[in-house]
Amino acid sequence: MSDYASVPFSVLDLAPVPEGAEAGTAFSHSLELAKLAEKLGYHRYWLAEHHNMSGIASAATSVLIGYLAANTTTLHLGSGGIMLPNHSPLVIAEQFGTLETLFPGRIDLGLGRAPGSDHRTMAALRRHMNSELDSFPEDVCELINWFDASENASAVHPVPGYGLRIPVWLLGSSLYSAQLAAKLGLPFAFASHFAPDMLFQALQLYRSNFVPSRRLEKPRAMVCINIIAADSNRDAEFLFTSMQQAFVKLRRGETGKLPQPIQNIANFWSPAEQYGVQQALSMSLVGDKTKVRHGLLSLLRETQADEIMVNGQIFDNQARLHSFELAMEVKASL
Repeated sequence: MSDYASVPFSVLDLAPVPEGAEAGTAFSHSLELAKLAEKLGYHRYWLAEHHNMSGIASAATSVLIGYLAANTTTLHLGSGGIMLPNHSPLVIAEQFGTLETLFPGRIDLGLGRAPGSDHRTMAALRRHMNSELDSFPEDVCELINWFDASENASAVHPVPGYGLRIPVWLLGSSLYSAQLAAKLGLPFAFASHFAPDMLFQALQLYRSNFVPSRRLEKPRAMVCINIIAADSNRDAEFLFTSMQQAFVKLRRGETGKLPQPIQNIANFWSPAEQYGVQQALSMSLVGDKTKVRHGLLSLLRETQADEIMVNGQIFDNQARLHSFELAMEVKASL
């Protein structure tokens, strides 16, 4: 029988801004969570790049990584992910080369292909977005060639960054990045916390097509899920209504801050909205330790994930910290 307790657990943080608060509050909460994650034994702590969203404060992802790394000692910090189409690969190599130089052996670079924003925001990022010209595979290879000091590296080198062998992960919510990660021999993380539909197909595709590389001998797959844990199922379900409301509002075209939880979510959404949100958030473990443990065991058996990344957007910061504590207690019991 597999020892699921040995599967590393990690944290995904979108630096959520609660209603009534500003970005500075989100940063303080992120630092509290990072320190707790380090204390509890979470393996890595990733921050996600999003733009033009008042409820997410992690837009300047590499800056926030540096802030958290400077205030922790052993925790692996990284991006989950940097949306590479928004950036010059050289700038990303320099930013993460700087982070790796400041905090050796503690920095990961997770890369996504989506823009993490709408078309107007993409234009504001000063990048020419042409759907017919997808340079993502070439940009990923360019980064790896720099980090590995490859013979294929260009005459322009990131300083710092060149030759630092920074770990690179590919992130995805469809089959594209699974195929590319397999082809390049890179670790792969699937975003089932908001797009679960293709999880099992992507994992099978990644593992069956994996080509060993100098970076990785065998497939390494991370699965990201939502865990909202509390002392009772009722408390957890109440806390979860913040995320449910946020997803409904996003589908309505509203991008506000993280809402306060509500007692009766049924009065908030339409049947169609309920169906859509429940589908998107189906990879969510919501409940007390017993319920979360049952769900985790099922997930680990079904996915054979090499690592679990935990996302949990909870309005009350103390409840959020407690949820991550409970998740780690569940892991220890597996």
